[in-house]
Order: sequence, then structure tokens, then C-alpha cells
Amino acid sequence: MLIRVLCVAVLASLAGWTSPVAGYDRVTGATHASRPDVIAANGMVATSQPLATQVGLQVLKDGGNAIDAAIAANAAIGLMEPTGNGIGGDLFAIVWDAESERLYGYNGSGRSPQSLTLEWFIENGYEEIPSHGPLPVSVPGTVDGWFALHERFGEMPMAEILQPAIDYANEGFPVSELIAYYWDRSADFLSQYPGFADQFTIDGRAPREGEIWRNPNLGNTLKQIAEGGRDAFYKGDIARTIGEFMDEHDGFLSYEDLAAHEGEWVEPVSTNYRGFDVWELPPNGQGIAALQILNILEGYDMASYGFGSPEHVHLFTEAKKLAFEDRARYYADPDFADVDVERLISKAYAAERRERIDMDRAARAVEPGTLALRDGDTIYLTTADRHGNMVSLIQSNYRGMGSGMTPPGLGFILQDRGEMFVLNEDHPNRYEPGKRPFHTIIPAFITRDGEPYVSFGLMGGGMQPQGHAQIVMNLVDFGMGLQEAGDAPRIHHNGSTEPVGRNLQMTDGGVLNLESGFSYDTIRALMAKGHRVQFARGPYGGYQAIMVDPDYGTYRGATEVRKDGQAAGY
Repeated sequence: MLIRVLCVAVLASLAGWTSPVAGYDRVTGATHASRPDVIAANGMVATSQPLATQVGLQVLKDGGNAIDAAIAANAAIGLMEPTGNGIGGDLFAIVWDAESERLYGYNGSGRSPQSLTLEWFIENGYEEIPSHGPLPVSVPGTVDGWFALHERFGEMPMAEILQPAIDYANEGFPVSELIAYYWDRSADFLSQYPGFADQFTIDGRAPREGEIWRNPNLGNTLKQIAEGGRDAFYKGDIARTIGEFMDEHDGFLSYEDLAAHEGEWVEPVSTNYRGFDVWELPPNGQGIAALQILNILEGYDMASYGFGSPEHVHLFTEAKKLAFEDRARYYADPDFADVDVERLISKAYAAERRERIDMDRAARAVEPGTLALRDGDTIYLTTADRHGNMVSLIQSNYRGMGSGMTPPGLGFILQDRGEMFVLNEDHPNRYEPGKRPFHTIIPAFITRDGEPYVSFGLMGGGMQPQGHAQIVMNLVDFGMGLQEAGDAPRIHHNGSTEPVGRNLQMTDGGVLNLESGFSYDTIRALMAKGHRVQFARGPYGGYQAIMVDPDYGTYRGATEVRKDGQAAGY
């Protein structure tokens, strides 16, 4: 069946078929949206699950603000889309605060267990950290992130914010199509890990599309959090249950690790791309890779080449290669490594890197730049309220449903983000106790002349900075609308530097994945330049966005046509 589908995709591309999803007409060269932007005056919520969108929207209607709505929607989607997130994972956010008229960043990533060391891995014969099971588990940062955001900006009581998710957990909800698909793909494999089959399957199988799913264990956990605050999770019975469970199953995460956790308010960083300020969070995340890509591309007249042209795809891919070599070499927890963010996102550094691009040939190998160092599934959501506040929030377990380790009676799976550490003592992202791993999940924001413009994200592992840069290019260079910018076919380059932290340098040029919608003339020209083009169906991420209409001050919402999502306003 898979071979048949791939053959159809290739033949369709050769025939010049216009995909109803791709958003690009190869005959005319024009893009089109799958549907119009959603427009509303008072508030907007965009998530990858329609019921979660409705939860956030109801919070806005009931008097809550964008921060309250984002937390409520995140709690609901952790229940409804456990294939990508949950309270066993981490959280990052960028908030536009209308009162102070500025952006705030929050890094809610958890740290590695204090009792686990690099030496332990080496002595036990590990060359890399396993993807699942107890060893990649790090402290979950999401709940702390909720309360940090709420304490600073929230209006509605937390008990009211979490109540819709609690109700859905106890009463149930119908599982949507794409979530059922990914759940089914994970269930057999993750059932080997303790607690998963008991709490995340129905008689050993995943719930089916349209089937009612209940998670009363999660409902009870959320109720404890609503009543007892963040300490109910990090210092109460929940933390004790997690610590005892991990100890019983040869894990290292302890009650003490949870009790010591604190997230961090950070300053977002930005670059100006043709008059638009694009904002990301600094490492330990990968957001600045998007800024590096844009800085390199700013040296070319991308609008004159046109969307979908060989020059557009070639230059984007080559800029990505350069940025991702730096990503693999330098990005790490700044508490443990001196990451020269200012240099990495500077225009001068971009100009140096740009000189390595050959307009006629795809690079087979590139090296990270010289900084003069001084010694995979996710959910994204965005909200906006009647006051002008906006939230760009991303949350993940990593590897879809996480480590598989599911503490008894709690209704959530612990993340496996610790897999991203490197077992190489010379690497900035090497494993160390109490350290935050390199992170792939990144929220984004665009301002113009100091005013909020677009809150957006595009989830999906290493696709995220590539997707962020493409959304900005679609909006700025190619003049697309908000929904259109997300619908347009995407580029995904995969080189041997992925996953981050293996100290691998790209030596074969990598693989250029092109979504259905690019013309065969473009594909043939790219192949002539030496690109290895592949038709892939899935690695293109998931997009949500809210724009402040510069003419009328209303909100425009867009959602990912490739997922089950919804943008809605009032």
C-alpha cells in the first residue's frame, strides 16, 4: 500500500497535478489557501485539536485572557493529543503583554537527574542515550510553566482554567482522525514499558477514530494540581509517586529532582528580516537556527525568484545546511556552555556564511562557523484576547508519546527529552547532572515597528526552524496570507547532522524532501545542481498562527490543514 501511495505521489508530481492541500498551482505559479483566514475582533485561539480550541475560546468568552486560554487549551490538548504532548513534558512560550507593550520569553525545560552521570553511561557501554525507557527521562517542566505564566499574566483562577480538561478527562471525548492514527502507531511499541498499556490502551489497543476516550487518572492529577498549585505536582504525592516508580524500574529521576525544578524567564532574541522583527528563544532550544537561515537569505532577492522556483528551494536548502551545522556544534544549555548567540544571529556572521553558497551546486559537506568560543512530535498553540495580549506556546513529550514510562494512577507519560544529550565529553551538549538538554521545540513571534504582528509556530523536530523561516518568507517575500503561508508546500532538508549531538558532519549533501506541489521543472533543476530529491509524505510539521490585521486591528487565525486543528474566534 505504501509503495502504491508513493508511486501515485511521484506520478502526480510528474503530471503537474495540483494538490488540494499543497496550496500551490504549478501551472500558474500561484499559491492558494485551503480556506480563508478566520477573522474575529475580540479573541482568537488556534490549536491542532478542535475541542481544545473550543476550550480556549470559552475561557476567553468567560472573561479570561490569552494566557488563561493558552493554559486551558494546553491542559485539554495534553489529554486529547497525548501523541504529541502532556504534563510529562516541557513547555516554552513567548508572550506579548499589551500593558507593558513588550515580549516575554519562558523556558520551561526540565533538567537531567542529579544522580545520573556521563561516567555511568560510559561505564555501562552506552554510545548514545536510549530513545525510550527510564534513561532518557528528565524533569517535566510543563506544570511549572503554567503556573509561572499564570502568576505573571493570568486573570482567571487556575481551578477554573483547568476544569474543562478535568471534565473531558472524566466524561470522555471522541478521538480525532490523525491522533488515532499516531496513537495506533505507538501503542504496540510503548506497551512494553511499565504503566503504558494499563493507562493508554483499550484492551491492549489504541482508541479508534471517533471512539470515546476517558482518562480519569489524568483528571484526578489535574484536580490535585488545580487545588494544590504547582507544588502538588513537584513536592506532593504526584512527585513521590514518580520518584518511587522510577526507582522501581531502574530509573534515576527522583523526588528531589522534581522538588528542585524551576523554569526560567528569558529574553527573546530577534533578527530583522526586510523590516519585520522575527523573535525566537535562545538556546537550549534551536530557535536561533531560523534567525540564522533568514539572515543568510536576506542577502538574496527572494521575491524576484518567486515561490517554488529552483533558486528559492536551492538557496533555502543551502542556508539551512549552514545553520544546522552550527546547531549541531554549538547549541546547548547556556548554564553549562558559553553559547555566543549574539555572534550566531549577527548580520556580519550571516554574510560570512553566505559566501559558502554556490548558486549552481548543492553543498555536499559544510562545517560549522568559527565563533571563537570563550573556552522529532509536538503541539503548538497560540491565543489572543480582547486586550491585545498574545501567547505563542509549544509543548512536547518528545518522540510523540514520550518515554513510555507511565507512573501508576497519574494518567500521563514521562518525556524522553534526555535522549538529546551527547555522550561526548568535548561537546557543549554533553550529558551532565542537572542540565537542560538541547531542545527542538520553539515558539515564534513577529513584530513590526514595535507592534505585535504574528504569533506562530510550526512543530515537528528539526523541521521547526526550517518551517519558521519558510513561513516568514511566505509572508514577507512572497506576499501570502496567513492561511496561505501555512498551506503552501514545504521544504524539509535532512542531513547527517540530525539528530543533534552526534558530532556528525554532513558529507553526502543530505536528502531534500519536497512536499507535493513543486513543479517537475523545479525538481529537475534541483537535481541538476546536485540535490538528492525525495518525495516524503510526513515530515513537514504542523502550523498554527494568529495575525493582528494591520489595517483594522482585528485578529486573523490560521491552522494546519495537514492536521486535525482549528482556528476560531469571537
